[in-house]
Amino acid sequence: MDNETRTLFFAFFNEIGIIAQLSRTALEARLPKGLTLPHFSVVNHLIRVRNGQTPLALARAFQVPKTTMTHTLNGLVEHGFVEIRPNPEDGRSKTVWLTDTGRQFRDAAIKSIDPDIDAFRDQYPEDRIRDLVPALSEIRALLDANRD
Repeated sequence: MDNETRTLFFAFFNEIGIIAQLSRTALEARLPKGLTLPHFSVVNHLIRVRNGQTPLALARAFQVPKTTMTHTLNGLVEHGFVEIRPNPEDGRSKTVWLTDTGRQFRDAAIKSIDPDIDAFRDQYPEDRIRDLVPALSEIRALLDANRD
């Protein structure tokens, strides 16, 4: 690979990383006290991808140790956002299920960033975002498929 190509692709992923950090910080600042971005991310994942996953599957999806995911899930259980149930397939492992309170938490968290989105939208119009989302989704899917 030539240096120009390497520099281009590094710049691309570097910009995405910085955008991710800035957006995470903005969202986390608006979450209720005692809740963190990992709490929101797990709830969002269960809604977006699939409810009823095992803690191990969630740990793999987030690329964190199972102990870290267990800690995050314990916080979600304490807040009433998820329920941990026996896995009906094997009876030994557990599965994670969203509650109505968890869904309401996600919806409220997304609404809480409306002021940030409004300020951003004033400078970067919806049609440009609409055009970017499919390409970003495609890149995310490609990276996700090739991570293991």
